[in-house]
Amino acid sequence: IRSVKTGSVFWASLAALSYFYMVSAWGGYVFIINLISLHVLVLLLMGRFSARIYVAYTTFFILGLLLSMQIPFVGFQPVRTSEHMAAHGVFLLLQAYNALVFFREHVPWTAFKQLFYTIVAAAGGLVFLGVLLLTYLGYVAPWSGRFYSLYDTGYARIHIPIIASVSEHQPTTWHSFFLDLHVLVMAFPAGVWFCFQRMSDECVFVILYAVSAAYFAGVMVRLMLTLTPIVCVMAAVTFSKTFFVYLAPDKSERSQILSPEETEVLQEPVEENPARARLVAKARKHLASEAERQAIEERPVEQEEDSISSYRSMVLGVMLIFLAFFAVHSIWVTSNAYSSPSVVLETWNKDGTRTILDDFREGYFWLRQNTHPKARVMSWWDYGYQIAGFANRTTLVDNNTWNNSHIALVGKAMSSDETAAYEIMRELDVNYVLVIFGGVIGYSGDDINKFLWMVRIAQGEHPKDIKESNYFTPGGEFRVDAEGSPTLLNCLMYKLSYYRFGEMKTDSGKPLGFDRTRHVEIGNKNIRLTKLEEAFTSEHWLVRIFKVKDLENRERSVKPRPSSRKKKSARPRKAEGRVRGHIKDKLKVIPGTKSLKAQR
Repeated sequence: IRSVKTGSVFWASLAALSYFYMVSAWGGYVFIINLISLHVLVLLLMGRFSARIYVAYTTFFILGLLLSMQIPFVGFQPVRTSEHMAAHGVFLLLQAYNALVFFREHVPWTAFKQLFYTIVAAAGGLVFLGVLLLTYLGYVAPWSGRFYSLYDTGYARIHIPIIASVSEHQPTTWHSFFLDLHVLVMAFPAGVWFCFQRMSDECVFVILYAVSAAYFAGVMVRLMLTLTPIVCVMAAVTFSKTFFVYLAPDKSERSQILSPEETEVLQEPVEENPARARLVAKARKHLASEAERQAIEERPVEQEEDSISSYRSMVLGVMLIFLAFFAVHSIWVTSNAYSSPSVVLETWNKDGTRTILDDFREGYFWLRQNTHPKARVMSWWDYGYQIAGFANRTTLVDNNTWNNSHIALVGKAMSSDETAAYEIMRELDVNYVLVIFGGVIGYSGDDINKFLWMVRIAQGEHPKDIKESNYFTPGGEFRVDAEGSPTLLNCLMYKLSYYRFGEMKTDSGKPLGFDRTRHVEIGNKNIRLTKLEEAFTSEHWLVRIFKVKDLENRERSVKPRPSSRKKKSARPRKAEGRVRGHIKDKLKVIPGTKSLKAQR
């Protein structure tokens, strides 16, 4: 905004450096570059384009493009992906517009009008055809699935379930909006309305930022990061305008602001005393007209002042209460929602005491101390970074979800029966399998609740082997009790999660094997494992680790046993005592030719 207001190369360079930091920190930098390009395009369409905007955007675009390409992970993406093409198009449009401005100064209007439409049509057509051609040839990558899902909320669920399975990619609920913004939810729209009242170049940017960020934050909960800065700005505008209106003196008090000398000047004509014109303007700004002042004097001043003061006090008191509640709420959210680590859980008992659940660190510590340093662990991708960081063990998949085929293979292993899963684990050289189970303590974020996403992701890569419909009941329900699908009750994930759980009593008055998360009695209590064995289960059964058995050294023979009856010998009795024996595994001498040395 400062670079647009001043048209300074210095401020535009600082904006490019800030953009470089954004590129190195988060992949959401694409939102910033497209927002700035949209701002310049809207100013151009509104007829508010100037040399300041040209200098600011050109400097920012060139420096930002070169700096962003220095990030190894980004590389040539700013010039080879469709997400960045809008910024390139606006840059070329600005060059064409300035060329038209140059021709306008040297060409008559009649000829310039025809030239204007010709150049605009030719430039737009060339840019559009060029992008299509480069995309067709493979030089420009098409839009990724993450960007498609921003505009079509059902796209990811159908075509790329790995994106839809991430909790951060779910639509934002009203509970999340209020938890993060509190009273700012009401102040935000008012601030946008105030910006519409005072339309300027910077207000156009703020309005575009507010509208686009509000839309994207409603599509994905993780994009609340882009909404919160502009919400704070708009809320500040709202409170500032409110305090300015209700803290300003009323008309009866304005006369006290001016000195007697300024009051006398108010009655002097400006033409007779031009030197004191600014003083007269100041007086007229603070004083009402003569008729208004006379009307004020005729009213009961004391009663009016009391009513106005009480009204102001009430409004200001309400605003201060809102700000106080917001401060308390922010401290509480920071200390409870955003300061607690995700690997250490806490619960509050009925008597008010707190219980710490340290099962995650307990399980990762066991992996670190009791497994080989080169052991490979198979788990769902949510826990990949934690296993690598806490246990220092290799995982098949982690939170870098770009390798969809590998994640789908792990999902196929979890969704298959034990025999088919064992073949996959042997191919991947898996030594241990880690699952998260919350049926004992009522933890809703366990792998059983995530299991359908494993099935959907595996079905996308292996549609012949995995079908989502097989894991539902004939009535279309996902159930883990006795009425559940046989395919579900015999898959690897179900067996590992509920192994030995059928022998446990979780609640009084409930049967054995009662799942406190799903609130049902499990359907398969007699689970037997043949290819895996239990290696570790944490205190609250939250983390369960199973070891993959090695292959058997000798394959079992399937040939029928020979008959144990002995055939009677046909020899005469006289020869029974002189039976000729034989040597077992007697060496045989194979005749051959003599060597050349022996012949000599």
